[in-house]
Amino acid sequence: MGRNGARQPTLAQLRAFAAVAEHLHFRDAAADIGMSQPALSGAVSALEEVLGVRLLERTTRKVLLTPAGARLAARARTVLESVGEFLEEAEAARAPFTGTLRLGVIPTVAPYLLPTVLRLVRDRYPALDLQVHEEQTASLLHGLGRGRLDLLLLAVPLGAHGVTELPLFDEDFVLVTQNGHPLAGRSGIPRQALRDLDLLLLDEGHCLRDQALDICREAGRRDGARATTSAAGLSTLVQLVAGGLGVTLLPRTALQVETGRSTRLAAGSFADPAPSRRIALALRTGAARQEEFEAFADALREALTELPVRVLPAQAPPPGRA
Repeated sequence: MGRNGARQPTLAQLRAFAAVAEHLHFRDAAADIGMSQPALSGAVSALEEVLGVRLLERTTRKVLLTPAGARLAARARTVLESVGEFLEEAEAARAPFTGTLRLGVIPTVAPYLLPTVLRLVRDRYPALDLQVHEEQTASLLHGLGRGRLDLLLLAVPLGAHGVTELPLFDEDFVLVTQNGHPLAGRSGIPRQALRDLDLLLLDEGHCLRDQALDICREAGRRDGARATTSAAGLSTLVQLVAGGLGVTLLPRTALQVETGRSTRLAAGSFADPAPSRRIALALRTGAARQEEFEAFADALREALTELPVRVLPAQAPPPGRA
């Protein structure tokens, strides 16, 4: 009960309302917070009753916020963020490396680094409940900002406000071709060779696609030069190369896994300085578990020495241009 005996809204009601306010769609909002659509609708209706304020305009086709709903949606998000920080602080007060760690990983890192991460957690942090979420960068950053995720493993720099990056390593890109290609298996390939190749890329939304395009532009590739988007994942991309549809760029950590499935593929290395990407852990700036995450980054750097990467110190300078 609140002041003068008035009822108080529950966290479930605020969470339901905030989700509807964000998506303006009951089905999408319910899916986002893992609640059934009837339960979500009931929670929002109960909140309106508790507050004595109409928050939404419902029609058969759309959901709109009332003026009061728009103002209170911002307040609801603030309350939920504060509760999340409160729970995070309580979790951090317990022994480090216990409880749940929700780790977000991009698809072009997950298959190649997760074995190392999982082995580290199993051997050094057995009391840690690691939950892995594989998503694209934009979704991961949204989840981090909303408190759905605790820590991210992805390519940087991000340029995201309120996010701290803990650099782990740099890795080179290699050029994957069919065996009979003129550049197959060559070393010292100049970047300028990318100018006119039939380049296969990942779909929109993958940061690796953007990195590959940046490398090509810096190599002098013309905007009109053919660049075919043909795959949602690296495995499919490499098989398209094996089928003779073009060439592609792979991060070196993915090379053994992705090219080992076919005898028709060859990998060439670029002349120094080779185009590369930087992988880091990312967390909310000022997170209650920041010291714990920094220790986790240190342990992960030690474990990564077995991979074909250049492990970085904790205070590594910003990456140079690819």
